[in-house]
Amino acid sequence: MPHKAGFVSLVGKPNVGKSTLMNALVGEKISIITPKAQTTRHRIMGIVNEPDYQIVFSDTPGVIKPVYGLQESMMSSVKGSLVDADIILFVTDINEKYDESDVIEKLKNIENPVAVIVNKIDKSAEEYVKAKIEYWQETLNPKAVFAVSALHDHNVQAVMQFILDQLPEHPAYYEKDTLTDRSERFFVSEILREKIFKLYEKEIPYSTEVIIKAFKEEEKITRISAEIIVERDSQKNILIGKGGEMMKKVGTYARKDIEEFLQKKVFLEIFVKVIADWRNKKNYLKNFGYES
Repeated sequence: MPHKAGFVSLVGKPNVGKSTLMNALVGEKISIITPKAQTTRHRIMGIVNEPDYQIVFSDTPGVIKPVYGLQESMMSSVKGSLVDADIILFVTDINEKYDESDVIEKLKNIENPVAVIVNKIDKSAEEYVKAKIEYWQETLNPKAVFAVSALHDHNVQAVMQFILDQLPEHPAYYEKDTLTDRSERFFVSEILREKIFKLYEKEIPYSTEVIIKAFKEEEKITRISAEIIVERDSQKNILIGKGGEMMKKVGTYARKDIEEFLQKKVFLEIFVKVIADWRNKKNYLKNFGYES
């Protein structure tokens, strides 16, 4: 049997459950998931390896109209993923009112197979789901439309079968034991960022970036030093909390998950640093790993 391999990009607006779907398809937690929109900032790859195929999934930031430099970088990684992809999964959800016509126009002009994934159908009436499928069939005329609940793993297997059917013949792009293109340091920073998104209200998480300053593996313990970047002193005070209480909570939750991820004891120290307007400063965006 010939070997198949290809790139599959997940694109869509924020908060439609792309990361949940990606994790369900890969079978591992690759992308961070929080109830807040715009959680994904980088293009993150998750790789599924079997003897006769390799699927390289890309979870991309949610499609928005960029307001500042960071968001422009996020949208440039979405455009890049559309160019690279052999198959595109356009993820929407059952309640979404879709008005981003520029994305739809781009998808209409793409020659490679596009499937629309209507997510979060678990609480919706059957007629409503059918109407939504018809709407996307007419609007985009994709290769397929799937109604799924990524959270409950409903119909995810059908999406996987579609991908396998469309996957081109090609040797593997990555070593067969590779799960992602990202380093352990990257995932440690993402775990910390996830805790900040979950524990703080409103705009604080959007103004934060997590940088791993030191990652030292010893025989019995990994010592990690992390810096949380914010834009204002007032945000720093909120992050730290009264008597450092909130920062202790972030550290406790993050360390538990990092130890599970690394399968090793972890010593974690966290500092908070203010860099005014970092999301608009090209040198900082470049240093923090964002595309120009």
